[in-house]
Amino acid sequence: MSAHILLVEDEVKLARFIELELTSEGYRISVAHDGMAGLTLARESAPELVILDWMLPGMTGVEICHRLRATGIKVPVILLTAKDEVGDRVAGLDAGADDYVVKPFSIEELLARVRAHRRRTQEADQNTLQFDDLSLNRRTREVFRGQRAIELTAKEFDLLEYLLNHPRQVYTRDQILESVWGYDFIGDSNIIEVYVRYLRLKLEEKGEKRLIQTIRRVGYVLRD
Repeated sequence: MSAHILLVEDEVKLARFIELELTSEGYRISVAHDGMAGLTLARESAPELVILDWMLPGMTGVEICHRLRATGIKVPVILLTAKDEVGDRVAGLDAGADDYVVKPFSIEELLARVRAHRRRTQEADQNTLQFDDLSLNRRTREVFRGQRAIELTAKEFDLLEYLLNHPRQVYTRDQILESVWGYDFIGDSNIIEVYVRYLRLKLEEKGEKRLIQTIRRVGYVLRD
């Protein structure tokens, strides 16, 4: 399926031009012409990239960036703006934007930026497991709950990775023991309960909802 891009631009003719060019490149496009509509679509339609004008009716692009990042939404954002001072660029990037294109711009430059961010996203997706607001990067061994970084021990990481590989699938204690600790593990099977408790304490440290659920007399499952 082609990538879904959200375009938020209040200049209708410019928005239509960009939409047609992106569509011709094979992308699926959603368009909003004001800040509130753009924020709503960004939250509800799960785009894979957002192209966002800075000056919008109702809410600026920078405000939209702030709100998306505050709720843990990490979708790549390219800001479009006539503001080209260094301070403006810094403000946009500090708000959470990933890139910055100054108006007037060539459509070829914008399309190249889109392709570059799509390549980076695809590469990251190969290493990232995500469920709800919980994400795990296999390559960097980083774990986040929203934007909160979580420090895990090696075995805690291995257990969480195992559960994230197949969310909503119930695993028995024997399956977890064999896959995470190994077939030759000699020790107390209660080790699983101990590590699940450790994980829950860290994942729910700030009052977040529980994602690792206990299935009585069976095992564990990662689900909302």
